[in-house]
Amino acid sequence: MDYKNSEISRYLDDLAARLPAPGGGSAAALSASLGAALISMVVNFTIGKPKYARYEKELKTVLEKSEGMRLQFLNLMDLDVLAYNSKNLRDALDVPFMTARLCYEGIRLCPPLVKKGNIRLISDVAVAAALLEAGFSAACFNVIINLKLIRDKKLSRAVIKELTYKKKQINKIRSQTEVKIGEIIGR
Repeated sequence: MDYKNSEISRYLDDLAARLPAPGGGSAAALSASLGAALISMVVNFTIGKPKYARYEKELKTVLEKSEGMRLQFLNLMDLDVLAYNSKNLRDALDVPFMTARLCYEGIRLCPPLVKKGNIRLISDVAVAAALLEAGFSAACFNVIINLKLIRDKKLSRAVIKELTYKKKQINKIRSQTEVKIGEIIGR
């Protein structure tokens, strides 16, 4: 299935239908792609503004990363459907694991935008962080269920250890980002 090139309503109709896929893993990647897209939007509304000129080079790097991630998340959305339909447990594990890892990289782009991004879009930075955190959490559920099916204790320990560390970091980043944004917008 090629959801990344179809209308969102088609994907949502299939997600809601009584179909084996798309499911949670694919939805996790879609959530994360929305977060990456919001990062790109914030940067696009910041680049070229005199007030933020001193950050332009760094912002262009952030934009390049967020756009790359957005496309990777869309690919993972489709790859998750293929992995599930293939009945290959290792692929069904690897795709959401890649989604989770990429969410970790994506949310790390948010904190600098609190200071260096267009102030008028600061709430969008918070939404991006929330969507990337949601994508991570959702992907983790799919990783864990597939680890149980694979029954490889050594692999499970390594994957769970990595995800546990990244979950703590993601929660910390989102929380700190939210607090800083709340202070700015006067929550």
